Amino acid sequence: MPQNTILWIIVGVVVLVGIILLAVIGQFVNLYIQAWLSRAKVGLAEMVAMRLRKVDVKTIVYSRIRAVKAGIEISTSQLETHYLAGGRVPNVVSALIAAQKARIDLIFDTACAIDLAGRDILDAVNTSVNPKVIDCPNPTHGRTTIDAVAKDGIQLRARARVTVRTNLPRLVGGATEETIIARVGEGIVSAIGSAESHKAVLENPDRISKAVMTRGLDSGTAFEILSIDIADVDVGENIGAKLQADQAEADKRRFQAEAEKRRAMAVAEEQEHQAEVQKSRALVVLAEAEVPKAIADSFRSGNLGIMDFYRMKNIMSDTKMRTAIGGQDSGDRPPTGT
Repeated sequence: MPQNTILWIIVGVVVLVGIILLAVIGQFVNLYIQAWLSRAKVGLAEMVAMRLRKVDVKTIVYSRIRAVKAGIEISTSQLETHYLAGGRVPNVVSALIAAQKARIDLIFDTACAIDLAGRDILDAVNTSVNPKVIDCPNPTHGRTTIDAVAKDGIQLRARARVTVRTNLPRLVGGATEETIIARVGEGIVSAIGSAESHKAVLENPDRISKAVMTRGLDSGTAFEILSIDIADVDVGENIGAKLQADQAEADKRRFQAEAEKRRAMAVAEEQEHQAEVQKSRALVVLAEAEVPKAIADSFRSGNLGIMDFYRMKNIMSDTKMRTAIGGQDSGDRPPTGT
């Protein structure tokens, strides 16, 4: 093969490789110039390496430019590491800028840890600057009031508004808003339940907030409670009277059951006595059945004669007659002249 042909092939390959390199590098030139002009230099080699590692180059470059412009020095490697760990790099950078402007001590590693823990670091910083108001109870859960009963038995229905701000050092591992709502609700129920009268609570609703604030409800949470304000207190049902009525009804049913039990026992005892009477009558009938046998034995043995037998019959007839006459004398005899 002629040398000229080989030379042209080599030149063609070099040109093709050059075109490919320009095509690959050309898409990063614009980002490189932007970073260079912003004094947040990111090398072309770094951009190509990020593309090979499947990192969004624009996200990293723009985040570094924003950080440098805000006076925060964060290396490209740190941003790329957080991106590869599944973090939200723009959110972290925005939170760092907001914290710096608000003079809140927040370092990059802490912000990354909060972000990787699933918390919204930007919202946390904003809440730390601008306190957040939490409704207690949360209306989205279906309940609009916290119900409690004072010592006089009257139910009170209260709604509270809790003003909190984020405590960044306790954001990782700290309890969420649900814990704040639960603790405040528990404190309100306890404060109302310890009141001697519902009127005292209605006269001074702030006694609830004061009692709740002294409990240190923000301990172990990611928030710091600034204030607890009672938004509304309404009078509910007379729970004490209702409970007494229910207790009276339960007592009545119990007494009725005991009376029914005694009646059933009396009926059973009566039935037993009637059975005993029937048994005794049966024994009498059995004994009377033995009398003719005894008389017959007396005739056979000669202990009883025929005249003795008739004399006994006369006595029995006379006894029946006297009994019948005695019954008429007691009121059964018809009046004279009838």
